[in-house]
Amino acid sequence: MLIESKYTALFDLLGKIEQCGFAIDKELVVKKILVFAPHPDDAEFYAGGLIASLVAAGNKVKILTITDGWCGSYHHTQMELGQIRQKEAIQAAEIMGTEVAFLGYHDFTLDTLPAGELREKLIRCIRMEKPDTVITIDPMATNEAHPDHRALARAGGDAVAHSGLPLVYPEHISDGLDAHFVPEKYFYSDDPARYNQFIDITAHIGMKLEGMRAHQSQVEFLVEDVARQAQLAGLDIQTLLGETAQNPFQALSFAIMSQAERVGSLAGYKYGEGYRYARFHAFVEELLAQ
Repeated sequence: MLIESKYTALFDLLGKIEQCGFAIDKELVVKKILVFAPHPDDAEFYAGGLIASLVAAGNKVKILTITDGWCGSYHHTQMELGQIRQKEAIQAAEIMGTEVAFLGYHDFTLDTLPAGELREKLIRCIRMEKPDTVITIDPMATNEAHPDHRALARAGGDAVAHSGLPLVYPEHISDGLDAHFVPEKYFYSDDPARYNQFIDITAHIGMKLEGMRAHQSQVEFLVEDVARQAQLAGLDIQTLLGETAQNPFQALSFAIMSQAERVGSLAGYKYGEGYRYARFHAFVEELLAQ
């Protein structure tokens, strides 16, 4: 994979330079990656392959989980589920080799926040972390059903576009936070029409699945939700899926791998993830391409 091979080769070169007696600060070449996820499990579900590849290449990845995800269950109370999902997110981060932080909003509330509140918090976070890359939901995707996802898409898109402007929230300066331009943006969605870059996650599909496995409450919820809808549609899931119907993780793994196969086939990969990738202003990109 391009991302991993590029940085693996770079670290190999640095190792050879160190063998010659020169001191190298590898912190200068390690990228800082910031991921915005509306709920616990969204980072792994949408971008787990990319995250795993970036970690494998030696980069530092931090996931900012915006809400507690306390609405995703047919069996738990909201308070119970919120606590469960935070523990699951921490476990998933340990598996994936990332950091995780929680912004603390409740599930299904982001679209009810005062105008600009979430955007300001995300810009503040970008200026604190100073990432080289941000991974967030694509505000240009047209098929997003969840209001939290839509709210984060808009706020996250605004944040990465304007965090480099010092007169946007100038009060941040008094807190010691300088403006910070994000050089690389990966926007995830379920809208293939938006993809302009495909990531080969074949070597990392297993890590993506293990990260998802940690979110046990959601593995069970997502599969149960589909099963309930299938039953209402008059389908017999047991007959259609056989033993897989009794194993939620196996069922979800099948769905994730099937989706990764479909996306990967668009770029000639066995398993892939698709993103709308952006760097600089279009004029700057034209100059770089000359």
